[in-house]
Amino acid sequence: MSKILIIEDETMLAQMYRDVFEAAGNEVFTATGVDEAIDIAKNNKPDLVLLDILLPGETGISFLLKLRRLDDNSIAETPVVAFSNYDDKESKDEALRLGAKDYLIKTDHTPKEILEKSIKYIQ
Repeated sequence: MSKILIIEDETMLAQMYRDVFEAAGNEVFTATGVDEAIDIAKNNKPDLVLLDILLPGETGISFLLKLRRLDDNSIAETPVVAFSNYDDKESKDEALRLGAKDYLIKTDHTPKEILEKSIKYIQ
């Protein structure tokens, strides 16, 4: 069983992705913001992070920056798949530069497809 951290501020979407990832046999944690997500990552050491880029307050890019600066490499190097409804080349390039494994547009993929495209990054 893999541990998945889903960072998504829209409650309905977070629950939908949680249901899909749990149905595939994963333990799922959810967060709505950057600081909450960092705390969950530190305490639970997820195997994968599914990161919404557009969050209230700090963005998903802020999460990536904070994650990569953590002293604990087992957390700092966690695979991250960024996803968004916002198809912005600059955000995509920045997320990938900061180590995101992929950048998916939510409306281009079903939740099951996002699961399939994300889960392959678990080591």
